[in-house]
Amino acid sequence: MSRTASLLAAVLLAGVVAGPSALPAAAATPPDRAPAHLAAQHQNPALAAAIAGLPSADATAALVRVGGDEGVWRGSSGVHDLRTGRPADPGARFRAGSVTKVFTAAVALQLAAEGRLDLDRSARSYLPELIPASYGGVTVRQLLNHTHGIPAPDFPATTVEEAYADRFRVHDPRDMVRSATSKKPEFAPGERQHYLNIGYTITGLLIERVTGDTYERQVARRILRPLGLHDTYLPGKNPRIAGRHNHGYQTMRLDDGTTGLRDVSVWRATDGWAAGDIISTTADLERFTNALFQGRVVRGPLLEEMFTLPEVTDFRTGKPAAYSIGLSMKELGGREVWGKTGGRWGYNAAIASTRDGKRTLVYSVNSTDAKGQDMNKVAENIMVAVYGRP
Repeated sequence: MSRTASLLAAVLLAGVVAGPSALPAAAATPPDRAPAHLAAQHQNPALAAAIAGLPSADATAALVRVGGDEGVWRGSSGVHDLRTGRPADPGARFRAGSVTKVFTAAVALQLAAEGRLDLDRSARSYLPELIPASYGGVTVRQLLNHTHGIPAPDFPATTVEEAYADRFRVHDPRDMVRSATSKKPEFAPGERQHYLNIGYTITGLLIERVTGDTYERQVARRILRPLGLHDTYLPGKNPRIAGRHNHGYQTMRLDDGTTGLRDVSVWRATDGWAAGDIISTTADLERFTNALFQGRVVRGPLLEEMFTLPEVTDFRTGKPAAYSIGLSMKELGGREVWGKTGGRWGYNAAIASTRDGKRTLVYSVNSTDAKGQDMNKVAENIMVAVYGRP
Protein backbone atom coordinates (compact mmCIF):
# COMPACT_ATOMS: atom_id res chain seq x y z
CA MET A 1 0.00 0.00 0.00
CA SER A 2 1.35 3.50 -0.84
CA ARG A 3 2.11 6.04 1.87
CA THR A 4 -0.73 8.28 0.70
CA ALA A 5 -3.17 5.37 0.67
CA SER A 6 -2.05 4.42 4.16
CA LEU A 7 -2.79 7.93 5.40
CA LEU A 8 -6.23 7.90 3.85
CA ALA A 9 -7.06 4.48 5.22
CA ALA A 10 -5.97 5.52 8.70
CA VAL A 11 -8.43 8.38 8.94
CA LEU A 12 -11.28 7.62 6.57
CA LEU A 13 -12.40 4.42 8.24
CA ALA A 14 -15.06 4.99 10.87
CA GLY A 15 -13.94 4.23 14.38
CA VAL A 16 -10.23 4.36 13.62
CA VAL A 17 -8.00 4.41 16.69
CA ALA A 18 -5.60 7.37 16.90
CA GLY A 19 -1.97 6.38 16.57
CA PRO A 20 1.39 7.50 15.22
CA SER A 21 1.47 8.32 11.54
CA ALA A 22 4.30 7.78 9.09
CA LEU A 23 5.03 11.52 9.31
CA PRO A 24 7.13 13.36 11.89
CA ALA A 25 4.82 13.94 14.84
CA ALA A 26 5.57 17.40 16.24
CA ALA A 27 8.00 19.69 14.51
CA ALA A 28 9.40 22.33 16.84
CA THR A 29 10.34 25.78 15.59
CA PRO A 30 14.02 25.97 14.65
CA PRO A 31 16.13 27.79 17.24
CA ASP A 32 16.60 30.84 15.01
CA ARG A 33 12.86 31.57 15.16
CA ALA A 34 12.53 31.79 18.93
CA PRO A 35 14.75 32.83 21.86
CA ALA A 36 17.59 30.29 22.01
CA HIS A 37 16.95 29.36 25.62
CA LEU A 38 13.27 28.67 24.97
CA ALA A 39 13.16 27.23 21.48
CA ALA A 40 13.67 23.52 22.05
CA GLN A 41 10.60 21.34 21.70
CA HIS A 42 11.76 19.09 24.55
CA GLN A 43 11.08 21.87 27.06
CA ASN A 44 7.40 20.94 26.92
CA PRO A 45 7.00 17.20 26.31
CA ALA A 46 3.31 17.43 27.28
CA LEU A 47 2.65 19.79 24.38
CA ALA A 48 4.63 17.64 21.98
CA ALA A 49 2.58 14.64 23.11
CA ALA A 50 -0.68 16.60 22.75
CA ILE A 51 -0.18 17.04 19.02
CA ALA A 52 1.69 13.82 18.25
CA GLY A 53 0.25 11.05 16.11
CA LEU A 54 -1.56 13.16 13.52
CA PRO A 55 -3.39 12.57 11.31
CA SER A 56 -5.77 10.68 13.59
CA ALA A 57 -9.49 10.10 13.93
CA ASP A 58 -9.80 13.49 15.66
CA ALA A 59 -7.64 15.78 13.54
CA THR A 60 -5.43 15.91 10.47
CA ALA A 61 -3.13 18.76 11.55
CA ALA A 62 -2.31 21.02 14.48
CA LEU A 63 -0.36 24.29 14.78
CA VAL A 64 0.55 25.66 18.21
CA ARG A 65 2.26 28.78 19.56
CA VAL A 66 2.82 29.32 23.28
CA GLY A 67 4.30 32.57 24.53
CA GLY A 68 4.78 34.81 27.54
CA ASP A 69 7.18 35.06 30.45
CA GLU A 70 6.68 31.40 31.37
CA GLY A 71 8.27 30.16 28.15
CA VAL A 72 7.92 29.97 24.39
CA TRP A 73 7.06 26.86 22.36
CA ARG A 74 6.23 26.37 18.70
CA GLY A 75 4.99 23.12 17.24
CA SER A 76 3.16 21.63 14.27
CA SER A 77 1.95 18.15 13.46
CA GLY A 78 -0.02 16.25 10.85
CA VAL A 79 -0.44 16.81 7.14
CA HIS A 80 -1.08 19.61 4.70
CA ASP A 81 -3.57 17.36 2.92
CA LEU A 82 -4.47 13.69 2.92
CA ARG A 83 -3.89 13.22 -0.80
CA THR A 84 -0.16 14.03 -0.76
CA GLY A 85 0.62 13.45 2.93
CA ARG A 86 2.96 16.46 2.96
CA PRO A 87 3.77 17.78 6.46
CA ALA A 88 1.46 20.49 7.78
CA ASP A 89 2.61 24.04 7.03
CA PRO A 90 3.18 25.84 10.37
CA GLY A 91 2.63 29.24 8.72
CA ALA A 92 -0.63 28.29 7.05
CA ARG A 93 -3.80 30.31 7.17
CA PHE A 94 -6.93 28.76 8.67
CA ARG A 95 -10.53 29.57 9.49
CA ALA A 96 -10.63 30.91 13.06
CA GLY A 97 -14.41 30.87 13.48
CA SER A 98 -15.70 32.67 16.55
CA VAL A 99 -12.30 34.17 17.35
CA THR A 100 -13.78 36.76 14.96
CA LYS A 101 -15.95 37.95 17.85
CA VAL A 102 -12.89 39.29 19.68
CA PHE A 103 -12.09 41.52 16.69
CA THR A 104 -15.71 42.64 16.40
CA ALA A 105 -15.91 43.43 20.11
CA ALA A 106 -12.65 45.38 19.96
CA VAL A 107 -13.92 47.55 17.11
CA ALA A 108 -17.21 48.17 18.95
CA LEU A 109 -15.34 49.18 22.11
CA GLN A 110 -13.08 51.50 20.14
CA LEU A 111 -16.19 53.16 18.74
CA ALA A 112 -17.58 53.41 22.27
CA ALA A 113 -14.37 55.15 23.37
CA GLU A 114 -14.87 57.64 20.53
CA GLY A 115 -18.46 58.32 21.63
CA ARG A 116 -19.88 56.92 18.40
CA LEU A 117 -21.44 53.83 19.98
CA ASP A 118 -23.12 53.82 23.40
CA LEU A 119 -23.02 50.44 25.15
CA ASP A 120 -26.10 51.30 27.21
CA ARG A 121 -28.17 52.54 24.29
CA SER A 122 -30.66 50.24 22.59
CA ALA A 123 -29.68 48.49 19.39
CA ARG A 124 -33.06 49.49 17.97
CA SER A 125 -32.17 53.18 18.30
CA TYR A 126 -29.35 52.59 15.80
CA LEU A 127 -31.22 50.18 13.53
CA PRO A 128 -34.93 51.09 13.92
CA GLU A 129 -35.84 49.69 10.50
CA LEU A 130 -34.37 46.27 11.39
CA ILE A 131 -34.83 45.67 15.12
CA PRO A 132 -38.54 45.39 16.00
CA ALA A 133 -40.14 46.97 19.04
CA SER A 134 -40.34 43.56 20.73
CA TYR A 135 -36.55 43.78 21.10
CA GLY A 136 -36.46 47.50 21.82
CA GLY A 137 -34.95 46.98 25.26
CA VAL A 138 -31.83 45.15 24.06
CA THR A 139 -28.71 47.27 24.56
CA VAL A 140 -25.44 47.19 22.67
CA ARG A 141 -23.69 45.78 25.74
CA GLN A 142 -26.20 42.94 25.89
CA LEU A 143 -25.54 42.09 22.25
CA LEU A 144 -21.84 41.85 23.03
CA ASN A 145 -22.07 39.77 26.23
CA HIS A 146 -24.78 37.40 24.98
CA THR A 147 -27.47 38.52 27.45
CA HIS A 148 -29.83 39.92 24.77
CA GLY A 149 -32.33 37.05 24.64
CA ILE A 150 -32.58 37.06 20.84
CA PRO A 151 -32.81 33.49 19.48
CA ALA A 152 -30.74 32.14 16.62
CA PRO A 153 -32.01 32.62 13.06
CA ASP A 154 -33.34 29.71 11.06
CA PHE A 155 -30.99 28.01 8.61
CA PRO A 156 -32.00 25.52 5.91
CA ALA A 157 -29.50 22.88 7.05
CA THR A 158 -29.89 20.78 10.19
CA THR A 159 -27.10 18.24 9.61
CA VAL A 160 -23.49 18.52 8.48
CA GLU A 161 -24.40 16.74 5.25
CA GLU A 162 -27.12 19.29 4.51
CA ALA A 163 -24.79 22.13 5.42
CA TYR A 164 -22.14 20.78 3.06
CA ALA A 165 -24.65 20.57 0.20
CA ASP A 166 -25.61 24.19 0.96
CA ARG A 167 -22.03 25.41 1.51
CA PHE A 168 -22.02 28.02 -1.26
CA ARG A 169 -25.18 29.81 -0.12
CA VAL A 170 -24.79 33.54 0.53
CA HIS A 171 -26.38 34.54 3.82
CA ASP A 172 -27.40 38.19 4.15
CA PRO A 173 -26.87 39.48 7.73
CA ARG A 174 -30.05 41.54 7.63
CA ASP A 175 -32.07 38.50 6.61
CA MET A 176 -30.53 36.56 9.51
CA VAL A 177 -31.52 39.35 11.93
CA ARG A 178 -35.06 39.42 10.56
CA SER A 179 -35.33 35.65 10.98
CA ALA A 180 -34.11 35.80 14.57
CA THR A 181 -36.19 38.78 15.70
CA SER A 182 -39.37 37.38 14.17
CA LYS A 183 -39.38 34.89 17.05
CA LYS A 184 -40.23 35.36 20.71
CA PRO A 185 -37.37 36.30 23.05
CA GLU A 186 -35.69 33.46 24.91
CA PHE A 187 -35.59 35.61 28.03
CA ALA A 188 -35.84 39.27 29.05
CA PRO A 189 -32.74 41.30 28.13
CA GLY A 190 -30.05 41.11 30.79
CA GLU A 191 -31.62 38.22 32.75
CA ARG A 192 -29.67 35.24 31.38
CA GLN A 193 -26.79 34.46 29.05
CA HIS A 194 -27.02 32.39 25.87
CA TYR A 195 -23.97 32.24 23.63
CA LEU A 196 -25.13 32.74 20.04
CA ASN A 197 -23.81 34.41 16.89
CA ILE A 198 -26.77 36.71 16.36
CA GLY A 199 -25.64 39.41 18.80
CA TYR A 200 -22.41 39.83 16.85
CA THR A 201 -24.21 39.79 13.51
CA ILE A 202 -26.20 42.78 14.74
CA THR A 203 -23.03 44.38 16.12
CA GLY A 204 -21.43 44.14 12.68
CA LEU A 205 -24.42 46.05 11.27
CA LEU A 206 -24.15 48.61 14.08
CA ILE A 207 -20.50 49.19 13.20
CA GLU A 208 -21.50 49.82 9.60
CA ARG A 209 -24.33 52.17 10.61
CA VAL A 210 -22.31 54.44 12.92
CA THR A 211 -19.20 54.56 10.70
CA GLY A 212 -20.84 54.68 7.27
CA ASP A 213 -18.25 52.09 6.25
CA THR A 214 -18.17 48.34 5.79
CA TYR A 215 -17.49 46.11 8.76
CA GLU A 216 -14.55 44.55 6.93
CA ARG A 217 -12.84 47.89 6.25
CA GLN A 218 -13.28 48.99 9.84
CA VAL A 219 -11.62 45.83 11.17
CA ALA A 220 -8.77 46.25 8.71
CA ARG A 221 -8.29 49.96 9.43
CA ARG A 222 -8.53 49.72 13.20
CA ILE A 223 -6.83 46.39 13.95
CA LEU A 224 -5.28 44.48 11.06
CA ARG A 225 -3.17 47.26 9.55
CA PRO A 226 -2.06 48.95 12.81
CA LEU A 227 -0.88 45.61 14.24
CA GLY A 228 0.67 44.39 11.00
CA LEU A 229 -1.59 41.34 10.75
CA HIS A 230 -0.80 40.83 7.09
CA ASP A 231 -2.03 37.22 6.94
CA THR A 232 -5.42 37.96 8.53
CA TYR A 233 -8.46 38.91 6.49
CA LEU A 234 -12.24 38.69 6.25
CA PRO A 235 -13.20 36.61 3.19
CA GLY A 236 -16.63 38.03 2.39
CA LYS A 237 -18.31 35.83 -0.21
CA ASN A 238 -15.12 34.08 -1.31
CA PRO A 239 -15.38 30.40 -0.28
CA ARG A 240 -11.65 29.73 -0.62
CA ILE A 241 -8.82 30.33 1.84
CA ALA A 242 -6.32 32.57 0.07
CA GLY A 243 -2.67 31.55 0.05
CA ARG A 244 -1.04 28.76 2.06
CA HIS A 245 -3.44 26.65 4.11
CA ASN A 246 -3.71 23.12 5.41
CA HIS A 247 -6.82 21.35 4.19
CA GLY A 248 -9.73 20.85 6.57
CA TYR A 249 -11.69 17.59 6.70
CA GLN A 250 -15.01 16.77 8.32
CA THR A 251 -16.49 13.41 9.27
CA MET A 252 -19.83 12.94 7.54
CA ARG A 253 -21.88 10.53 5.48
CA LEU A 254 -20.35 10.14 2.03
CA ASP A 255 -22.07 9.68 -1.32
CA ASP A 256 -21.78 5.89 -1.13
CA GLY A 257 -23.54 5.81 2.24
CA THR A 258 -20.43 5.15 4.33
CA THR A 259 -19.08 7.50 6.97
CA GLY A 260 -15.70 9.11 6.35
CA LEU A 261 -13.83 12.35 5.81
CA ARG A 262 -14.67 14.95 3.21
CA ASP A 263 -12.43 17.89 2.29
CA VAL A 264 -14.31 20.99 3.46
CA SER A 265 -11.60 23.58 2.86
CA VAL A 266 -13.74 25.40 0.29
CA TRP A 267 -16.84 26.68 2.10
CA ARG A 268 -18.53 30.08 2.03
CA ALA A 269 -18.70 31.45 5.59
CA THR A 270 -21.25 34.24 5.20
CA ASP A 271 -23.44 32.70 7.90
CA GLY A 272 -20.71 33.64 10.38
CA TRP A 273 -19.73 37.11 9.09
CA ALA A 274 -18.94 39.43 12.05
CA ALA A 275 -19.44 36.51 14.42
CA GLY A 276 -17.23 33.92 12.78
CA ASP A 277 -15.66 34.27 9.34
CA ILE A 278 -12.12 35.56 9.96
CA ILE A 279 -9.11 33.78 8.42
CA SER A 280 -5.71 34.10 10.10
CA THR A 281 -2.45 32.41 11.15
CA THR A 282 -1.12 31.44 14.57
CA ALA A 283 1.58 34.13 14.31
CA ASP A 284 -0.96 36.88 13.58
CA LEU A 285 -3.33 35.74 16.30
CA GLU A 286 -0.49 35.62 18.81
CA ARG A 287 0.45 39.20 17.93
CA PHE A 288 -3.19 40.25 18.27
CA THR A 289 -3.57 38.47 21.63
CA ASN A 290 -0.47 40.14 23.05
CA ALA A 291 -1.59 43.58 21.88
CA LEU A 292 -5.12 43.08 23.23
CA PHE A 293 -4.05 41.93 26.69
CA GLN A 294 -1.46 44.70 26.89
CA GLY A 295 -4.13 47.34 26.29
CA ARG A 296 -2.92 48.38 22.84
CA VAL A 297 -6.17 47.54 21.00
CA VAL A 298 -8.81 48.61 23.51
CA ARG A 299 -7.67 51.03 26.18
CA GLY A 300 -8.63 52.11 29.70
CA PRO A 301 -11.92 51.22 31.40
CA LEU A 302 -13.43 49.83 28.21
CA LEU A 303 -10.79 47.10 28.15
CA GLU A 304 -12.14 45.92 31.52
CA GLU A 305 -15.46 45.26 29.79
CA MET A 306 -13.70 42.35 28.09
CA PHE A 307 -12.71 40.91 31.48
CA THR A 308 -16.05 41.43 33.24
CA LEU A 309 -18.57 38.60 33.33
CA PRO A 310 -22.25 39.55 33.66
CA GLU A 311 -23.77 38.42 36.94
CA VAL A 312 -26.35 36.10 35.39
CA THR A 313 -26.64 32.38 34.76
CA ASP A 314 -26.37 30.43 31.54
CA PHE A 315 -29.68 29.91 29.73
CA ARG A 316 -29.10 26.20 29.15
CA THR A 317 -27.02 24.98 32.09
CA GLY A 318 -27.88 27.36 34.92
CA LYS A 319 -24.16 27.79 35.65
CA PRO A 320 -22.61 31.25 36.16
CA ALA A 321 -22.06 33.22 32.95
CA ALA A 322 -18.74 32.41 31.27
CA TYR A 323 -18.73 35.02 28.47
CA SER A 324 -17.79 38.67 28.70
CA ILE A 325 -17.64 41.14 25.82
CA GLY A 326 -15.63 39.30 23.18
CA LEU A 327 -13.95 36.79 25.48
CA SER A 328 -14.75 33.88 27.76
CA MET A 329 -13.18 32.76 31.02
CA LYS A 330 -12.35 29.34 32.34
CA GLU A 331 -10.40 28.29 35.43
CA LEU A 332 -7.55 26.01 34.38
CA GLY A 333 -4.74 24.82 36.58
CA GLY A 334 -5.94 27.00 39.45
CA ARG A 335 -5.98 30.31 37.58
CA GLU A 336 -8.25 32.29 35.30
CA VAL A 337 -7.61 31.87 31.60
CA TRP A 338 -9.31 34.32 29.23
CA GLY A 339 -9.68 33.85 25.51
CA LYS A 340 -11.91 32.64 22.71
CA THR A 341 -12.33 29.43 20.78
CA GLY A 342 -13.75 29.15 17.29
CA GLY A 343 -14.98 26.44 14.97
CA ARG A 344 -15.75 26.20 11.27
CA TRP A 345 -16.24 22.91 9.47
CA GLY A 346 -12.83 21.21 9.40
CA TYR A 347 -11.13 23.79 11.63
CA ASN A 348 -10.92 24.65 15.32
CA ALA A 349 -8.91 27.57 16.66
CA ALA A 350 -8.32 29.43 19.91
CA ILE A 351 -6.54 32.36 21.51
CA ALA A 352 -5.98 32.35 25.26
CA SER A 353 -3.96 34.09 27.96
CA THR A 354 -3.72 34.60 31.66
CA ARG A 355 -4.85 38.12 32.53
CA ASP A 356 -1.26 39.21 33.15
CA GLY A 357 -0.10 37.83 29.81
CA LYS A 358 2.47 35.51 31.35
CA ARG A 359 1.12 32.48 29.50
CA THR A 360 -0.43 32.88 26.04
CA LEU A 361 -1.67 30.22 23.65
CA VAL A 362 -2.80 30.18 20.04
CA TYR A 363 -3.69 27.00 18.21
CA SER A 364 -5.27 25.79 15.02
CA VAL A 365 -6.48 22.21 14.90
CA ASN A 366 -7.79 20.78 11.64
CA SER A 367 -10.41 18.81 13.48
CA THR A 368 -12.63 16.19 11.91
CA ASP A 369 -15.42 16.93 14.41
CA ALA A 370 -15.50 20.74 14.33
CA LYS A 371 -18.73 22.19 15.71
CA GLY A 372 -19.33 19.04 17.74
CA GLN A 373 -20.97 19.25 21.15
CA ASP A 374 -17.76 18.25 22.90
CA MET A 375 -14.38 19.94 22.55
CA ASN A 376 -12.08 18.30 20.02
CA LYS A 377 -9.76 15.93 21.88
CA VAL A 378 -6.54 17.26 20.34
CA ALA A 379 -7.55 20.85 21.12
CA GLU A 380 -8.46 19.86 24.67
CA ASN A 381 -5.10 18.15 25.16
CA ILE A 382 -3.30 21.28 23.95
CA MET A 383 -5.20 23.48 26.39
CA VAL A 384 -4.53 21.14 29.31
CA ALA A 385 -0.84 20.85 28.42
CA VAL A 386 -0.48 24.63 28.52
CA TYR A 387 -2.66 25.58 31.48
CA GLY A 388 -3.62 22.44 33.37
CA ARG A 389 -6.96 20.83 34.03
CA PRO A 390 -10.13 22.63 35.15
